[in-house]
Amino acid sequence: MTKKSAKKAVSTFADLPELIAEETATPEFEASFGDPMPLSIIEHGDEPGEHDMPEPFAAQKVCGELMTSLFLLLEDTRLSPLAPDIAWGIVNSFHFVAGTLERQEDSQAAKIRDMTRRMKPDEVFNKDLEDIQLKCRSLAEQREAVETMRDYAAAMYRTCWRRAWGPSKGSKASSVTTASYISAVDFLRERALAKREKYQPDGLVVVSSGPAIWDDWKPIWDTMSAIKQRTPRMIVVTTGQRTGWDAIVAAWCAREGVPLVAYALTGRGKAAFARNRKIGELDISEAVLGEGSGIQANLYQMLRKKGVPIHAFRRPADAPKPRKPEASDAYSFRRARRYA
Repeated sequence: MTKKSAKKAVSTFADLPELIAEETATPEFEASFGDPMPLSIIEHGDEPGEHDMPEPFAAQKVCGELMTSLFLLLEDTRLSPLAPDIAWGIVNSFHFVAGTLERQEDSQAAKIRDMTRRMKPDEVFNKDLEDIQLKCRSLAEQREAVETMRDYAAAMYRTCWRRAWGPSKGSKASSVTTASYISAVDFLRERALAKREKYQPDGLVVVSSGPAIWDDWKPIWDTMSAIKQRTPRMIVVTTGQRTGWDAIVAAWCAREGVPLVAYALTGRGKAAFARNRKIGELDISEAVLGEGSGIQANLYQMLRKKGVPIHAFRRPADAPKPRKPEASDAYSFRRARRYA
């Protein structure tokens, strides 16, 4: 790692910790960038070679400035409402690349497993096996570096816009800076297969769901924090909305480092009620629900019949009412209430 010079002077020893914190990379960046492998393969078909990694502090600084520069540029302008969506795309680009590298890494690992089943005592075979192993380790190193940048950018996204970042599809499983955001599809599949520990977090399931329009965040955070004090190892399951109640819960999970499982809505018609039934099949310890549409009422009744302890919040008196579905919608408001 290259030596950095301080950017500002200090007059007392009391100022040193702050300066060191500002001029030092976090342990995650030091681990991912500070100790690269002696040899690596950076592109398919390349020969092994000595390639430098970005300096850890510089990588961390650039990732942070991607978010803060955009925030400062667009804040208090007519483009300010667009800033979170633009920043979300920046973080998602890291996530997309990390996913691509992970799939390539899995492909190389499969080749290694296949070759170990048909070992041959010759130099050509051994050379091919060593090259594939190096390629797999190189991909793992690249993936870990990109995931570290993604997690730091996601943490800065939460700091700037007060909302948790989550991928539009798939999963983000990490223990670095942000909470694990796990899609329901991955969660159920990995629970059944018991293949990868990072996709099956160990803890009690707490369900939280409410309407897409909800601003009073403090009672929700206080309730979730009280549950966490009783059950430190917990998993939060939400209905995966990007605004309102679910966004408030996602922000709390990101701050507290609690794994979040998002049951995003797929399909039309009665898909929301089918999602409720899937959630109801989980072994739920507690639920935190906000008064909303017939979807929340249906979930409330379902969990109540199962004997799940429920913390229920009524809609604030000044909150806007949810829009009733138009005639062109997949199902009417009246039908939804009857179903609930």
